[in-house]
Amino acid sequence: QLQLVESGGSSVQPGGSLRLSCVVSGFTLDYYNIGWFRQDPGKARKGVSCINSDGSGTNAADSVKGRFTISRDNAENTVYLQMNSLKPEDTAVYYCAAVRDRLGRCVLSAARYDYWGQGTQVTVSS
Repeated sequence: QLQLVESGGSSVQPGGSLRLSCVVSGFTLDYYNIGWFRQDPGKARKGVSCINSDGSGTNAADSVKGRFTISRDNAENTVYLQMNSLKPEDTAVYYCAAVRDRLGRCVLSAARYDYWGQGTQVTVSS
């Protein structure tokens, strides 16, 4: 059974850092793009960052460029999202998602992803 489990969410002060992890099971991570998305209550899920299957290509939303870094360790079946210089507007539930890599690149459209984790809460507040 294909499964993604996020962890690492917490409450931090503005300017702080967090590292989110997405551990996958039930499939070989080598063939899948992984995306990180976030969602506020009552709002649509938005793309944050994504990485292609071999880690050679990434994408990031303008709002997080220079602050968030996505990486993956296929041997550990884990994808990470390092978040630095956190702002209150980064507060949201963060989800990781997977889709088979058929293009050699990843996209930040939630509709393109087939498998989703349950989410982890990130709160940035003083």
